Amino acid sequence: MKYDVCVIGAGPGGYVAAIRASQLGLKTAIIEREYMGGVCLNVGCIPSKAMISAASFLDKAKNHSSPMGIEIEGVKVNMPKLKKWKESVSAKMSGGVSQLLKGNKVEIIKGEATFKDTETLMVSSSEGDKEIKAENFIVATGSRPIELPAFPYDEETILSSTGALDLEAVPKKLIVIGGGYIGLEIGSYLKKLGSEVTVLEAGGQLLSGLCDQDVHKTLERSVKKQGLDVHYNAFAKDYKKSGRSVVVTAEVNGEKKEFKADKVLVTVGRVPNSDQMNLKGIGVELDERGFVKVDPRRRTNVQGIWCIGDIAGQPLLAHKASHEGVMVAEIISGENRVYDAKTVPAVIFTHPEIAWVGRTEEEAKAEGFETISGKFPFGANGKAVSLQETEGFVKMIADAKTHALLGVHIIGPEASNLISEAALAMEMGATLEDIALTIHPHPTLGETMMECAEVTLGHGIHVMNQKKRPARSANGSAQA
Repeated sequence: MKYDVCVIGAGPGGYVAAIRASQLGLKTAIIEREYMGGVCLNVGCIPSKAMISAASFLDKAKNHSSPMGIEIEGVKVNMPKLKKWKESVSAKMSGGVSQLLKGNKVEIIKGEATFKDTETLMVSSSEGDKEIKAENFIVATGSRPIELPAFPYDEETILSSTGALDLEAVPKKLIVIGGGYIGLEIGSYLKKLGSEVTVLEAGGQLLSGLCDQDVHKTLERSVKKQGLDVHYNAFAKDYKKSGRSVVVTAEVNGEKKEFKADKVLVTVGRVPNSDQMNLKGIGVELDERGFVKVDPRRRTNVQGIWCIGDIAGQPLLAHKASHEGVMVAEIISGENRVYDAKTVPAVIFTHPEIAWVGRTEEEAKAEGFETISGKFPFGANGKAVSLQETEGFVKMIADAKTHALLGVHIIGPEASNLISEAALAMEMGATLEDIALTIHPHPTLGETMMECAEVTLGHGIHVMNQKKRPARSANGSAQA
């Protein structure tokens, strides 16, 4: 079995690469050992957002409908039915991927792939072994949750994100080890479904090193208001079972403490699946963290072997993997492309949502930029008020001399959708004036982008006490 392109892994990087390669006239196969759509569609992005959406409906019905004059009584969660609905969402998306692959004449091969040599794969399945040869192999096998030695996953008591998205019942008490985005997303929606949630974070703040400091401050207040019990500088050491419960021992600010719960969710990061497939055996180079070393075209050091997505390094995001998948397929077909994205947007589906693109204010200053920044609160936006979603703001950071946009950080309603405008603006080299002078429709949440640009320039309409900013001259420098 000989192909122009063979893709290993049918996640958001792999299946996109396979479809694009076939569109370009390349004989293409894709190999998947588990499920079409990979972790993202089946045990990650999509099912978690389905559960977050359901929890938000419940929260609004219980806590936010009465001020509108809508009285709802007896609201409860049917967890088996909710789980079935969540699975139907994933199944629909996964089935759609299969249809797209077949419709684009990509051959789907089920099984576990291992490199025999740099030109040959052995694929093992219940139907027997197959030998696959290809001119080009695109490795898109992703990553998996890091497992702590003291907390091995059994997906019954000690959960990975996969197990946490497959619960039969809402745990009365949940301990989350790790205050990163996965732990906060899952912990927050389980809190809304009725769990008592305790978060043990080893660092001094949540989402350590990810967000702008102003966003951090709002997040910390919001998490406290929602009732999550967060402990900082907390290192989980071990656990013991006590009847149907589990007791976790942790060192919190140097003091030994015990925490009791029904379930423990461990979310301390992800590790690339580079220890599989015999990549080392055929000479593919890895870095010190186990990511495959690639160049800006996502070529490895071995001719004809390419790597995309999580296995190729940070950021570990589905949309980055999809972008790389299209790019590599086009490069193989002969197009002159390179990974040159100015920025990659990131989103965290907590409540309120968090999204950002570009530099934080601290990063911009560390790079030597003289910056200006401004914030526009959702509390001053009519659509946000009508949605009862007024917590948070849009923040913009720009070069003080040229007004070029350096970063945008959002915490608030629909941050995940609003950030796309900022990503496009940065990709196109937009200035604050470009955004401020673009007419935005009213009444919408999108107006906050225009209003924030105006505030950063010093002439916002719907906020008070702004700093006067120098105008930008024709040659791009600031003038009084």
